[in-house]
Amino acid sequence: MTLPIERARSRKPVTWLTILGVLLLPAAVGGILVAALQNPTERLDSMTAAIVNLDEPVTIDDQVTPLGRQLASGLVEGSDELDSNLTWVISNEDDAKEGLADGTYQAVITIPEEFSAAATSAGQAVAAGGGDAEKATITVTTPDDGLVADDLITGQIANVAASTMGTMLTEATTDNILVGFTTIGDQIGEAADGAVELATGARSAADGAAAIPDGATQLASGADQLATGASSLASGLDTIAGKTREAAAGAGQIGAGLTSGAAALEQNGIIPADLTAGAGNVATGIRALATACDPLVSTQKYCDTLDELAGGAEGTSAGISAVAAQAPATLAAQLREAGAGASQLAGGLNQLAGEGIDQSAAGARSLSSGATQLSGGATELATGTTELATGLDTLATGTGDLAGGLRTAADSLPSFSDEESTSLASVIADPVSTNSSMNTIFGPTAIPLLAAVVLWFGGFASFLVMRAHTARTLTSRRPSAALTLRAFAPAALIGAAQGLLVSLVVQIIAGYDAAAWWAFAGTAVLAGIVFAAVNQALVALFGGTGRWIAALVGVLAVATGLISTVPDWLAGLGAALPTAPAFAGLIAGNGSAIAALVVWGVLSLVATTLAVTLRRTTSAKAVLATA
Repeated sequence: MTLPIERARSRKPVTWLTILGVLLLPAAVGGILVAALQNPTERLDSMTAAIVNLDEPVTIDDQVTPLGRQLASGLVEGSDELDSNLTWVISNEDDAKEGLADGTYQAVITIPEEFSAAATSAGQAVAAGGGDAEKATITVTTPDDGLVADDLITGQIANVAASTMGTMLTEATTDNILVGFTTIGDQIGEAADGAVELATGARSAADGAAAIPDGATQLASGADQLATGASSLASGLDTIAGKTREAAAGAGQIGAGLTSGAAALEQNGIIPADLTAGAGNVATGIRALATACDPLVSTQKYCDTLDELAGGAEGTSAGISAVAAQAPATLAAQLREAGAGASQLAGGLNQLAGEGIDQSAAGARSLSSGATQLSGGATELATGTTELATGLDTLATGTGDLAGGLRTAADSLPSFSDEESTSLASVIADPVSTNSSMNTIFGPTAIPLLAAVVLWFGGFASFLVMRAHTARTLTSRRPSAALTLRAFAPAALIGAAQGLLVSLVVQIIAGYDAAAWWAFAGTAVLAGIVFAAVNQALVALFGGTGRWIAALVGVLAVATGLISTVPDWLAGLGAALPTAPAFAGLIAGNGSAIAALVVWGVLSLVATTLAVTLRRTTSAKAVLATA
């Protein structure tokens, strides 16, 4: 079925199939581009990359540190926050080279042999207090015939991996430094406490030393007195020794006298015989008187007294007789024992005088000499301890100042807990972060850009198929504006349908919320209509050159919408194109973008009307040529 729409550069009629093709072209192109470019990082598992780990682990503090292996493991397994997205293969140099050549691998990451040594060189230099630090590098190789974005993706992943490894090493080194600060501060604090204790002890020692001179002086005085006393003692002991010898001689004489007395006692007895006989005679006489006494003559009392006197005299006589018989032997034995004791006492006194007292006197003389030396030493001690007290006072002052300085140093050094050290090290190692949630290298404006471009080329396609104005423009009786609108109407309807279809395709892939989609769809429909008007004007004004300009506008829209680093003159040219307000409106619906599109549409229709008006004036030769 044909339609009353004239085909450009042909007399063949336009069919519904042609219209359907033009209608679906932007939707098909946009759908393909959006599907291919939307969130490419979600499909990175379709890319395969090889890891060639040539690293030689290093040993630090008796612990093997295989950083190359850790980096390879991190790339394969991902992290706690983000899983690995590429398909990684642990490979070797030969396999990786072959895989790049035959397309098995889209990238090869090579970890060099000295990676661990270089990566830990900074920490080692800090720990050793000197040395050269080297940067650890990894190599990313992609095939010469790889796709455009593949290099960007694999390079970015390698950069992130290297940055993460570097941050980890920096955190570890910084953490050790911060912990070292804390340890040093604690140690200096302990040293300050020790210095305080030393200063206190030195002060106490100085106070004690200050008291020593008086005591030493007193000791010297006492030692002098002791020397004098010991000397006097020695003299006294000499006198005692002499007197002891004299006593020994007297004891010897007493012993000899007692022994001689014992012999004489045994020979002569202790009581004379006359005394014994007289005592017996007295007892006999008194007894005779008592017996002869007559109570009648002398009284009974007198007689009893005589009887008692007779008994006493008899007892006395018996006692004297017993003593005379027994006492000499007993007393002689006792006298001999006393004589032997006196002789032993004489020997002991001689020994005491010779050994004990003489030795004591010699000791007293030595004591006197030593006391004299002690007095001199005590005097020197008093002098020395005075100087010691002064030195200890100076030491106390100095250690007090040292304690204050150490405490100031300890307070000046930062001190961190393990948790604080870890947190600070993390921030120092990576001080700047972003809260960007971007997960695609093309950004959130990719869809609006692609939609604007495909709608532009949709309008371009409409006027590749249709004419910008009827071939009967010259002969038609309708006004130029009516002829313009008659050619614009089907293209406008197609543009509106293209905008709606593109919006539906985008919604299926991107999943906008309702408000955002309605704003996007409204802008897309308007853009489809306006782009039809602009393409109509370009063809109406410039013919085939207008189509070339239209194609160039689409290319410029892509070039200036992909990246912000284009030259200023090119960016300014892109901002002047009709695609610019459509792009802005599709990003976020706004009144200024809508107004700009409406202005472009109105101006385009006016320009087409003027072109139609100019086409309705011609020469006779041109009329005859078409007849």
